[in-house]
Amino acid sequence: MSHLELRDIALSYGSGRDRTPVLRDINLKIEQGEFLAIVGFSGAGKTSLISMISGLVKPDAGSILVNGEQVSGPGPDRGVVFQSYSLMPWLTVEGNIALAVDSLFKSENKAERQARVDKYINMVGLSHARDRRPHELSGGMRQRVAVARALAMDPEILLLDEPLSALDALTRAKLQDELDAIRSKDRKTVILITNDVDEAILLADRIIPLTPGPNATLGPAFRVDVPRPRLRSAMNHDAGFIRLRAEVTSFLIEAEKAAQAERAVADGVMPNLTPIEVGRAPKAYRDAAASPRQERYVEFSQVSKIYPTPKGPLTVVDGFDLKMKQGEFITLIGHSGCGKSTVLNMVAGLTSISAGGIILDDREVISTGPERAVVFQAPSLMPWLTAYENVALGVNRVYPHASKAERRDVIEYYLARVGLGDAIHKPAAEMSNGMRQRVGIARAFALSPKLLLLDEPFGMLDSLTRWALQEVLMEVWSKTQVTAICVTHDVDEAILLADRCVMMSNGPNARIGNIMEIDMPRPRRRKDLVNHPKYYEYREELLTFLEDYEHGNPEPDTGKAKKPNVKSAA
Repeated sequence: MSHLELRDIALSYGSGRDRTPVLRDINLKIEQGEFLAIVGFSGAGKTSLISMISGLVKPDAGSILVNGEQVSGPGPDRGVVFQSYSLMPWLTVEGNIALAVDSLFKSENKAERQARVDKYINMVGLSHARDRRPHELSGGMRQRVAVARALAMDPEILLLDEPLSALDALTRAKLQDELDAIRSKDRKTVILITNDVDEAILLADRIIPLTPGPNATLGPAFRVDVPRPRLRSAMNHDAGFIRLRAEVTSFLIEAEKAAQAERAVADGVMPNLTPIEVGRAPKAYRDAAASPRQERYVEFSQVSKIYPTPKGPLTVVDGFDLKMKQGEFITLIGHSGCGKSTVLNMVAGLTSISAGGIILDDREVISTGPERAVVFQAPSLMPWLTAYENVALGVNRVYPHASKAERRDVIEYYLARVGLGDAIHKPAAEMSNGMRQRVGIARAFALSPKLLLLDEPFGMLDSLTRWALQEVLMEVWSKTQVTAICVTHDVDEAILLADRCVMMSNGPNARIGNIMEIDMPRPRRRKDLVNHPKYYEYREELLTFLEDYEHGNPEPDTGKAKKPNVKSAA
């Protein structure tokens, strides 16, 4: 008998004409002690699936069985950790966990309950913070509390609904390791909802995709035969990992393409929005972006950023030195707090430079300017304006001598390029996060910038939406060849986008630790990337660098970062 079984599950929301089908034909058997990862798209119904298994939502049809007994509501046999942790703000770490323990284990004496609380506080590495309240904790620490609370309930089945998706890469990696340790020690049955293929392979025994909604259903199961323990850098040499990663990625990409084709048929024919000079950026854009300078187009010369503190000056970035060609795409990668965004803000003119200087096209950067377009993690749009009107705000300023028709062509060209040709007149308030970020990308390109600055532009999006927007970004960039710098913590994104990856050492006193040339042909598609012979070599070099700095500066006694091993700084 299976530990958990789902039989012919279907779910929809609303009624009558407003009825929206969410899930259909969900059939699944999970064995005792199995770690299952379900990967899927935003809006496909992953959270609804977890909510039904936990007993918080009742399916329209079908049944859910735990040890042969039908689920009729929530129960202590199923512990849930959602993406958004819900902690009691007035209770400490210990108090939040004790609240769950005291309610479930009333028959135990005080010492036994305290021992249970202590065990799980130690397990998630929060012994040093047991007396802190949620507002005194980082996002990663708060999520650790939520995991500890769920485990302290000693559930038979642990349900994890994208518990790590909002965390930075380093914190996410640490919690992944803790989940793997829990799996190894307690042998609990675990269902992990994730949109990260690498996370699924790292942790799971089996991976099952959930197809795009509406009417999402489960795809084929992929058995994870990669031997444990699974080390991130070592997995790059494992033929099973490489094969499985390519298979799951390809399935998801093809499933999304099929869903897009169905949506296009359902939505009807897109408006005919043909810009001038099809296949090339409009003339007004090319004229504004023209420059005779090619080499040393952007120069960072020993750039430093120092902040005053009560304990004295704090050097965040120390001697950042880099030269870029016109049309080059650079990615900046490193752990949180290494100064990536500080470098980007200095070249954008948003943060003053404490020492050194930055030159763009023979002019020193001393303030903000429209020749540097910035795309932030959260798009800054006017919610009451349409996509067209949001882009027009910048275009009307940058092209003062262009005709109204030329400005319209620029706006329509870039909105069409980012896949919003059918949403030009849709208000930003009615758009998804992915659509709003597309508007932000279109607006940045439409400004004909000399330098495009991207500060983790896809960081708030799920992995599968990121894949789609990365391809959008690459497609538009290939038409303009604008010089670009992108801050990211995503190793695969860094390789996919860049001509060179600039690796930052940990702060304070952060600097360039290494620069890696990416010698792979363009245009690049993720599906082709995972099969490229050099891809896993590049990936290993980046992962090794990040692992070297995972626990801080490799040379902490000197107060300086490891001596740069720069392959090419020119």
